[in-house]
Amino acid sequence: MKIITDTAALTAQIHTWQAQQQKIAFVPTMGNLHAGHLALVKCAQQRADKVVVSIFVNPTQFDRAEDLYAYPRTEQADQTKLADINTDLLFLPDVAVMYPNLVHNNKAAVCTIQVPEMANILEGASRKGHFSGVATVVAKLFNLVQPHYAVFGEKDFQQLMLIRHMVRDLNFAIEIIAAPTVRESSGLAMSSRNGYLTVPEKQTAAILYQTLQSIRETIIAQQQQGLTIDYPRLQNQVMQILTQQGFTPDYIEIRQQTDLTPPTAGQTALVILAAAWLGKARLIDNLAFNL
Repeated sequence: MKIITDTAALTAQIHTWQAQQQKIAFVPTMGNLHAGHLALVKCAQQRADKVVVSIFVNPTQFDRAEDLYAYPRTEQADQTKLADINTDLLFLPDVAVMYPNLVHNNKAAVCTIQVPEMANILEGASRKGHFSGVATVVAKLFNLVQPHYAVFGEKDFQQLMLIRHMVRDLNFAIEIIAAPTVRESSGLAMSSRNGYLTVPEKQTAAILYQTLQSIRETIIAQQQQGLTIDYPRLQNQVMQILTQQGFTPDYIEIRQQTDLTPPTAGQTALVILAAAWLGKARLIDNLAFNL
């Protein structure tokens, strides 16, 4: 596995592969890799001749400085995991490489992507400026790697939608591939945040996905019975249930898959999105389904 830290060497390698007519797939990460990340890489390997993975803890997507500094860095372990599954290239830039004009984390000093209104709801409402930072760094990485394919996990449902939106709006010639959420045997979605959970909390955390499954079954049953589904009431009930189980819910929302707006009569493609604190970990999950 090649490890590259500067843009000039990365560009040279990409140009070599392009001259050889190699298809390139790209998996952007912030490191602290787990089985979910490795599943993205394996998905990319199925689609392309060469796979580039980036590890970069992006400062512009953090709304709190303490979260940025506390984010776990496990570069050596990450490199070993990627090498073990035959990753072709690891791009490992520092902040100065990615943001040469960013000084003292002054985000106003750098060019950023203006994200659509969809970015201001759900995760965007809870994490001000988060999706602008995500879109900006992903666009920069797309320009550097110039992939044919880019792989993102379905666990970050809203992020996936926004990346697809950006690719269409900015005419990136990239196919965005959605990889299914990788879960532990309990159903808990794998996440770097899970490392903040104690053993008892990790057992409790599995209730989040179980709750999403319960909501889905309730909606399907009410629809089959011809009942009018009171989505806000259902969401409030679930918030109370999670609170009783020890969570501090941020949101539980039932939305349309196409644009994340509230469901209207006759809509059949839905997604349940959830975010909740458990101890020091903020967990997110979702469940998409069709009526």
